[in-house]
Amino acid sequence: MKGYPKRRSIALAYTLPSVRMAKEWAKKDKEVSNFYYDLTPANRDHLIQLISTITGVDYAVIDGYMSEMETDEELRNHLAQYMKASRYGDDIEIAYGRRLGWYAIARIKKPKVLIETGVDHGVGSCVLASALLRNSSEGFPGRYYGTEIRSEAGALLAGKYATTGRILYGDSIQSLSAFNEPIDMFVNDSDHSGEYEYREYQTISEKLAPEAIILGDNAHVTDSLSRFSRESDRRFVFFSEKPLNHWYPGAGIGISFRP
Repeated sequence: MKGYPKRRSIALAYTLPSVRMAKEWAKKDKEVSNFYYDLTPANRDHLIQLISTITGVDYAVIDGYMSEMETDEELRNHLAQYMKASRYGDDIEIAYGRRLGWYAIARIKKPKVLIETGVDHGVGSCVLASALLRNSSEGFPGRYYGTEIRSEAGALLAGKYATTGRILYGDSIQSLSAFNEPIDMFVNDSDHSGEYEYREYQTISEKLAPEAIILGDNAHVTDSLSRFSRESDRRFVFFSEKPLNHWYPGAGIGISFRP
């Protein structure tokens, strides 16, 4: 087949590095979902630029917020101790990836009410709680509410991080339907079917504060948040992750907002 060796070489140059990293990763006692990795420096820069464009906040301020979380040893130790105690994976190294964006946006928006649907172990919960604790120390208190259908989930939201709020156990749609406070920041990370995700947005539509911001953790797979944004006269952008030294191709953050 004419040109086959050359085409194969071109394709393998893109794919083999990830295969090699996957093989090395598989030999270790690592997490099997919600993979942990840093962003590439260029990708971190892109995330800062995107958040700056959306919020109007200076690059240096956002960079400072991200560095604040990256150097938070108390948070890192809290997460590491849980991972060790639970034997979730002896070789797990916590890194935040796109959650840097969650944290920075929470620090910028200073939400009074922040909801995250889908908690799992609670890494994202602690990241968001950490932002709320910082906000509170600066005179901007806020409350965290997680929704989670599994009663055993959310063990990481403990200690001082649990003082920011609580987890509402049960079906997410039912929990959101019963919620009666204005929502300033909403993070979707629960059932990853597009229709269920869309129903979450519909459920909170009338509960959103005027300047509320929505983050969709599944926007690299579904168009649910984009669709909801079109129908509710909101703007939508998407940030695509580029993991540093990891086989996983990355997920992303869908961001829905009103300018």
